[in-house]
Formats: sequence, structure tokens, C-alpha cells
Amino acid sequence: MSGSGAPPATDLRRTLDEYRGRRGVVRLLEVPPRTYLAVDGAGDPDTVPAYPAALAVLYPLAYALRAAARRETGRVHVVPPLEGLWWADDLRAFTSRRDKTVWRWTLLLLVPPWAPVELVATARDDLARRRPALPLDHVRLEALDEGLCAQTLHVGPYDDEGPVLADLHGAFLPEHGLVPTGRHHEVYLADPRRTAPERLRTLLRQPVRRADAAPAGG
Repeated sequence: MSGSGAPPATDLRRTLDEYRGRRGVVRLLEVPPRTYLAVDGAGDPDTVPAYPAALAVLYPLAYALRAAARRETGRVHVVPPLEGLWWADDLRAFTSRRDKTVWRWTLLLLVPPWAPVELVATARDDLARRRPALPLDHVRLEALDEGLCAQTLHVGPYDDEGPVLADLHGAFLPEHGLVPTGRHHEVYLADPRRTAPERLRTLLRQPVRRADAAPAGG
């Protein structure tokens, strides 16, 4: 029996299939269309001021959205894990060279599937009244329809991802007749502020299509 009567909080990491992965195993899965809070940036995430600035506006809006969703829908959720889209003109900037200075990125926090997208505007207005100096205009909505994806779990420091990505693109995809169709997608299942580098857990996702299938829109 619940003492408080409060509804249980939904942890999307436990309920959504796309938040699952195994170390050393690449699996194919269909990721349904999702909507995210998004902030764009470029450069080395370890050094450019834009990266912590993006986090400093994304998370307050995500918590404001959680409050609005609870108020309007009666459902409570844990703020989902941070995600990121990463790309560069040359894939080797991620695999062999790890040249972070040329990286471009979009940081993401998932809008829960049951939350009407209109609630984001409500949450934005609520937060703007409480924290008028917050640059909420930097946050936009990103709709992703990734479809078929290859995904694996990386355990360890972010800078050790290179060989995993090289194997994914250089071996797994061609061996299975697949070609990449979208941007490299990462899901951060552990908080680097509270987790030792060797214990970090990161989902590495690559949207793909069959090599013999026509490109989308083609």
C-alpha cells in the first residue's frame, strides 16, 4: 500500500527498448519517431563553453516539462538520460584521429511519448517567468525518425569509443549489407560527475538502411 498516494515515477531507461544494449554485441532495432529538447553546438565538448551552457539550459527546461506533465497528465517521469547527435565531415575524426575540435553536436533530452508537445511551450513559459535570464531561445524541438538502427553498449571512457565505432562502421555494417543514413547517436546511461570513467555506460547508435534499399526520399 502506498503511504503518500503519489503515482510512481516512470523511468524511461527501464521501459523503452531503445535504451537497452549489451557490451560487445551489436543489435539491430527499430526506433520509433521521438521528439526531443535540443541544443546545437560545435567543438571539443571538454573545452568549449557552449557545451556546459547547453546543459545549463536543457536540464531546467526538462524539469519544468516534468512538472507540467505531472500537472496536466497526472503522470510522473524520471528525466531521461542525456543524448547527443555527433558528426564531422570525416568519420576518422571520431574513430582514428579523435579530433574533437571539428566535431559538431546536438544535445538531446527526450520528451516523454505521452506528453503532448504543446506542454513544452507551457514549461518554457513557466521557466521563463522564474528564470528570465535563462537563454531558452537556444532550445528547440528536434523530431527524429531514425527507424532501423545498429546499436551497442560501450563501457568505459568516452575517448575509448573510437575502436568500437571503427568496428561498427568498418565491419558490422558492410558484413550485414547496411549503410549509415543518419548521424551518430549516443545515449549516456551514467552521470560522468558521479561515475568513474571505466564504469561509464554509453549506448552507441547508428541509423542504417539496407544497402540495396533506396535512400529515403529517393
